[in-house]
Amino acid sequence: MKLSAALLVLFATLPASAAEPKVIENSLGMQFVRIPAGEFLMGSDESPESLAKAYPQYDPARFLLLADEAPVHKVRITRPFYLGRHEVTVGQFRRFLQASGYVPESVADGTGGYGYNPQYDPAESERGDAFEGRAPKYSWRNPGFTQGDDHPVVNVTWHDAVALAAWLSKKEGRRYRLPTEAEWEYACRAGTQTRYHSGDEPQSLGKVANVFDADAATNWPHWAQYALPGRDGYPFTAPVGRFAPNAFGLYDMHGNAWEWTADYHDDNYYAHSPTADPQGPATGSVRVRRGGSWHTWAFYARCSYRNWNTPETRYTLVGMRLVREVGAER
Repeated sequence: MKLSAALLVLFATLPASAAEPKVIENSLGMQFVRIPAGEFLMGSDESPESLAKAYPQYDPARFLLLADEAPVHKVRITRPFYLGRHEVTVGQFRRFLQASGYVPESVADGTGGYGYNPQYDPAESERGDAFEGRAPKYSWRNPGFTQGDDHPVVNVTWHDAVALAAWLSKKEGRRYRLPTEAEWEYACRAGTQTRYHSGDEPQSLGKVANVFDADAATNWPHWAQYALPGRDGYPFTAPVGRFAPNAFGLYDMHGNAWEWTADYHDDNYYAHSPTADPQGPATGSVRVRRGGSWHTWAFYARCSYRNWNTPETRYTLVGMRLVREVGAER
């Protein structure tokens, strides 16, 4: 793993105790790691030829659709912030619902979410999805596979994530929110400039991420060519924190569940975004999600990869991770 010069300088100038992640825990049992202010290079301008060499099993046409990752540009995060050490779990989301009375969108609108059904034929869907839905039987409680309280909650909408942050802010008197895209990528990279915080090689994900591997491919054999060769024992979501963390002490920044961010998506935003604390476009119709999931092929789990959905989307691969601002009274 290659650390940027900025992060190496930061760690070299701090006493050993200060260089270690500072972790706090909130009223729902969520742990947060203090992320220092700093600079990094956001995005990717890797050529289609280079990507085709690294991912030979993919259709080369996929590598022509990544204009929204460029140009690579300097971003300065001017204030430290706390970021969830883990993705929000099923148990934490349940406790939020019990304490607040909030009703998730998949339940409130009666349409449910998506779920895994081994008898479902994706060819029957107009979208060719791998999952069945929307259907009322699927929600955060039931994505079609077994989850424990320590697994990342999925089938939650962007609005559900914002509601959790708003409730915590009111309850604790500290501001909680979703991370910006820039904060998310800065935290994911943790000083690296490689495709993953674990390095450039897709196989490096085996130690740090629950992504689409041989275990998951058992359920989707027609996609086996895209699976990492190893087996991590988790064909679906894994308990949070089961894989190695990055240099900031954050777990599952790649894989397990896609994570909502605060930003609207715009293909051309990087070309004119501000250097300091970019907040994303002022308007839009879809919100960005980052990081990949247990069902994500390695190419789409890269630090720079951007995906998006409408804010009311609830899907069996999508969860969240929250920011708690440093010293920000609500």
